[in-house]
Amino acid sequence: MKLVWKLLRQHISIPQFLGFFFANLVGVVIILLGVQFYNDIQAVYNGEDSFMKADYLIVNKKIGAMNTIAGKSNAFTDGEIDEFKSQGFVEKLGAFTPSSFDVRASFNIEGFTNFSTDMFFESVPDEFVDVASDEWKYDEGSTDIPIILPKNYLDLYNFGYAQGKGLPKLSEGILGAMKLKVRIAGNGKQGDFDGKIVGFSSRLNTILVPESFMQWANKEYSNGISSKEPTRLIMEVDNPTDDAITSYLQDNNYETDEDKLDASKTTFMLRVIVSIVMAIGLVISILSFYILMLSVFLLVQKNSSKLENLLLIGYSPAKVSMPYQALTVGLNVLVLILALVILFAVRSIYLGMFESFFPDLVAPSVLPSIIVGVVLLIVVSIFNIIAVHNKVMSIWKRKD
Repeated sequence: MKLVWKLLRQHISIPQFLGFFFANLVGVVIILLGVQFYNDIQAVYNGEDSFMKADYLIVNKKIGAMNTIAGKSNAFTDGEIDEFKSQGFVEKLGAFTPSSFDVRASFNIEGFTNFSTDMFFESVPDEFVDVASDEWKYDEGSTDIPIILPKNYLDLYNFGYAQGKGLPKLSEGILGAMKLKVRIAGNGKQGDFDGKIVGFSSRLNTILVPESFMQWANKEYSNGISSKEPTRLIMEVDNPTDDAITSYLQDNNYETDEDKLDASKTTFMLRVIVSIVMAIGLVISILSFYILMLSVFLLVQKNSSKLENLLLIGYSPAKVSMPYQALTVGLNVLVLILALVILFAVRSIYLGMFESFFPDLVAPSVLPSIIVGVVLLIVVSIFNIIAVHNKVMSIWKRKD
């Protein structure tokens, strides 16, 4: 093997391999940083208090003075819902189901009197709810109701009601550990339940309960006041930047929160930009891998007659190929290690900036980026090993 290593060292072009090394390093860093930055920025857009996906939009009919005077319903008919579903930009469509019964909730704060209020419930299909909790379910007959509250309700209590009444401030954790006493009445019946707050939303101003509970409770306690037709729809769109969405909503006198539409557009554009950057990184990596293979092939070609002599005196193609293969794999491993070091360094800088604006930000794991890097290393190394082996075999068989 020493003879092969000596031959290899004689014809190594240091500038050529340095060019490959840095080009490959840049490509891998761009790919890994793109993957990690996308995961990190998603944590900013979809914090712990956010349970709705980025491309979900809430749609309702505009309510004007004439609608109120004329008593015109703002509910969606079955025909309007079917027409909505047929639009090309709609991936999925669901309806909000309001409660058709009276709801009163109360909870006790130690050292203070009971706090109670009238409230309402709504539900959406479970496929539109993304809560990191196994408690988001309801079994008929159970007295426990999982509930999702809007985060701004908690803010109104802490900075408005509680401050004016001298009541203690409540954090999400404390409120989540408390049991709400919920009394439901309607249809000549009354029932007492325990409400468990399993999450908070900063994107939707409604009090959510599981759809299974809503269907059962409306059937059991319906007072016949609420319309069966939904007044709000929730839809998942494939491309929130599509002008057809805005045009359709305007043409049909529908509306959605502009900030939600803008957030969805921003998230979509972020995905596009990150995908483009990662594609550029992938192209750079592929080109650098090509440079590496070209460099190795040139080395093999320069040494072809001497390698042929080694093969003739008894060296196997595997032994002759091994130094070249070790060189390419070693360079790939070094590139991955340095790319991860750069990734951690750059990530610590931008995470520090994120955390200054979002103190409660929980940074996601870097494991996906490491896995992507290792997969790239394995795939490229296998390709390099096979290519070098085939080149040496062509010399051995005098096919070059």
